[in-house]
Amino acid sequence: MESETIISEQFYANNSSAISEKTLTGSFFRTNEKSQKVHVERPSSPFGLAILVATFLLMLSGVYLVFQFQDDFEQFHFERIASTWGLPFLILTTILFFYQTGVFLYSSYLYLRYKPIESVSDDLLPTCTIIVPAYNEGKLVWDTLLSLAESDYPAEKLQLLAIDDGSKDDTWYWMQEAKAKLGDRVTIFQQPKNQGKRQALYRGFKLGTGEIFVTVDSDSIVKKDTLRNLVSPFVVNKKCGAVAGNVQVLNNKSAVLPKMLNVSFVMSFEYQRSAESELGSVLCTPGALAAYRRDAVFNCLPEWINQTFMGEPSDIGEDRALTNMILKQGFEVKFQKNAVVLTNVPEEYKGLYKMFIRWARSNVRENLMMAKFVFTDFRKGSKFGARMLFLNQFFKIAMTYPFLLFMLYFIAVHPILFLSSTLAAILIFSTFSMLFYAKRYNLSESFWAYSYSVFYTFSLFWIAPYAIATANKKGWLTRGL
Repeated sequence: MESETIISEQFYANNSSAISEKTLTGSFFRTNEKSQKVHVERPSSPFGLAILVATFLLMLSGVYLVFQFQDDFEQFHFERIASTWGLPFLILTTILFFYQTGVFLYSSYLYLRYKPIESVSDDLLPTCTIIVPAYNEGKLVWDTLLSLAESDYPAEKLQLLAIDDGSKDDTWYWMQEAKAKLGDRVTIFQQPKNQGKRQALYRGFKLGTGEIFVTVDSDSIVKKDTLRNLVSPFVVNKKCGAVAGNVQVLNNKSAVLPKMLNVSFVMSFEYQRSAESELGSVLCTPGALAAYRRDAVFNCLPEWINQTFMGEPSDIGEDRALTNMILKQGFEVKFQKNAVVLTNVPEEYKGLYKMFIRWARSNVRENLMMAKFVFTDFRKGSKFGARMLFLNQFFKIAMTYPFLLFMLYFIAVHPILFLSSTLAAILIFSTFSMLFYAKRYNLSESFWAYSYSVFYTFSLFWIAPYAIATANKKGWLTRGL
């Protein structure tokens, strides 16, 4: 997953200076030492409460309608099975259902087995180069650099590079301010013009001297112990080529979408990537926070910087692409739950769907790339995990259009049945996400899992089919927002 670099003017004005002050004093995070759970203070919102109540009323209405129209459901299923295409479709969906159920149960088992690597001692920590690419981030880049400089990591082993990718705002000014405050602890560079995040990272890789490269988005804040936790797996596991950090949402104080995404991110990282980590095959190290073994990066650096797709240079999905190329070399890719970073996410619908389109397009491209090596002898030892995760992604992409056509048919023939059964299904399946978040963090916030599922199902369902149809298109999409 790439991290989104959008931040609203309101959040910037109200919170930017506060973040800096609290980060430096160490009071920005509220941490439970026993569980090592990280929270950001979030005031309650009457508007948010109204959305949660409305979500529950919708889902309960769906359950009621399902109960009331039982006979119609049975008739619809009979008509579908009796049709020419209905039975084959039913057989296929049944197979996929049991496959997905098996993957879910196996992932849950892997999650229960997962434990993050504890930080190694100072003398064992490797030299580390941190690369912070920035474009039109303003004062946020200052907050990011200062949080990194305050890390509990031996200063003599740390190289901090910040690269302004031709920003049109005051990003370069704030980099200079950070340089004035931190002195030799940070080195700043300015690209002659905007060339894209991949080019900025490439410059950092070429200039870096560390054994480990760490990439951090310029709208992100790290915990004090994040860096040492992030790089420790490289010390204890020589097969480890990359490590994904644990991304949480920073700007979830006032907007509804970040509140929803906060729950979604916890599922995506602390559940899904924990399971993937047990298989040594995390599919994407996020742009917000990731670490890479130097040799693994330079083994594929020319291929990565010159990557093309359908005849065009690839300028998005640089994190997923680099992860894929490192997996291809036979390295393991791990996840560190105890390496926490808080990053900004979109607060408005337009920014959110553009971000998802970008992610989905790179997902299509990288699954095609992964198909070329995942069934070869690319790694010593078991390859089952990587192949299972690939197939899971492949089936989701392959079934996008068949399920879209079925959905449209269902809506046309039985709109009430479609609405009610969908709402009832959301209530059932989103309960796992809600319980997972409630156990890990906070019960009241966990109910956003339902709102997010309803929101995504009815307003973002078109992302996947659109991204597949336009997978060859380039562009960051949200740079101008």
